[in-house]
Amino acid sequence: MAGNYRDDLLHKELSYKVVGVLFNVYNELGYGYQEKYYQKAIERSLDLQGIKYQKQVPFKLIFKGKAIGRYYLDFLIEDKIVLELKVGKRFAKADFDQVKGYLQATKKDLAILVNFTPKGVNYLRVVNLSTGMETKSAELNLSKFRKFLN
Repeated sequence: MAGNYRDDLLHKELSYKVVGVLFNVYNELGYGYQEKYYQKAIERSLDLQGIKYQKQVPFKLIFKGKAIGRYYLDFLIEDKIVLELKVGKRFAKADFDQVKGYLQATKKDLAILVNFTPKGVNYLRVVNLSTGMETKSAELNLSKFRKFLN
């Protein structure tokens, strides 16, 4: 199992734990529920694992010193990782763009975009390139994302 871990990932251990939670939730619930039920199951699993999180976290979108809008993150995990949930057959480009906006507004460097599908769990690590970290992984993310669109 240790051979599957990468050394160059942001928040490596925490993100592996979060992805494990996502798969455990799917394995127990399966497909076909509304997003809010997956969210409640993820909350319960995070609590059981002792992982700190905030849910439905509001963040203001600021332009020239004035708030012009507000985002609500599904989860902010240990003040490090934005976790955005989706349910459906595949990701849409709008999902990816939404998460990129979240990263810019929060100034966080990593998000996990997850989709509960009829065939299982798909997830993407989305990196805030303005932090200058994990550029190679971000490029791989884009190629993986294109694969999920088709």
